[in-house]
Amino acid sequence: MKSSLSHFQARWSLQGQVALVTGASKGIGAAVAAELLLLGATVVAVARTAPELEQQVAQWQAQGLAAHALAADVSTTAGRAHVLAEVSRRWPQLHVLVNNVGTNIRKPTVEYTPDEYRHLLATNLESAWELSRMVQPLLVAAGGGSIVNVSSVAGLTHVRTGAIYGMTKAALVQLTRNLAVEWAGLGIRVNCVAPWYIRTPLAAGVLQNDAYLQNVLSRTPLGRIGEPEEVGAAVAFLCLPAAAYITGQTLAVDGGFSVNGF
Repeated sequence: MKSSLSHFQARWSLQGQVALVTGASKGIGAAVAAELLLLGATVVAVARTAPELEQQVAQWQAQGLAAHALAADVSTTAGRAHVLAEVSRRWPQLHVLVNNVGTNIRKPTVEYTPDEYRHLLATNLESAWELSRMVQPLLVAAGGGSIVNVSSVAGLTHVRTGAIYGMTKAALVQLTRNLAVEWAGLGIRVNCVAPWYIRTPLAAGVLQNDAYLQNVLSRTPLGRIGEPEEVGAAVAFLCLPAAAYITGQTLAVDGGFSVNGF
């Protein structure tokens, strides 16, 4: 009985593991980091704005959780190099990477500027592509690990987020599939979550419009906006040993939106 209970507890724990989470100072990223911390992981929380990040990490540390702040803009080559250098210096192995950082500019397609296009691709897609490649040796050194990409239902179907955001999120879904197959032999699992509207700062602006909010709710079978913790729980599950046979998958965390036909 003790052996069986011990095995169960180990499958549902990240004790002794090191996780890197981008965009971790607020919203979904902060919720993901909190879930991983409560499951026993050491979490390196990355975000661009140092004061905001350090305040969030200080709250976790006050709870006795093993959180570490690392301020960097992972949409840039220099920012990603800084993250890799700091993580490699402090931890010879990495078990989890969560590519969460993302942003959006909502415009009609013909109104985007070249700079806006480049900014959205660099933040939403290039950061995940490059960080995954950069930390791969650290995941291999750990004997394998888990990458989770935070996409969106905008990458699965049309929603009113703008074409570039949808493009980047769809690319994350395909990147997940390719890396899952290519790196399976290294013991690296790669999965993806695709949220619908979640109560985050990124979504706050459009959800303040009551007519828009009611339209969103009318298309959501569960009839409400999702909470960051609900996405965090899905991401955490995909990182657990209990999910060891799951790779290459995209899990919609959307209250039923993506399967809601007529």
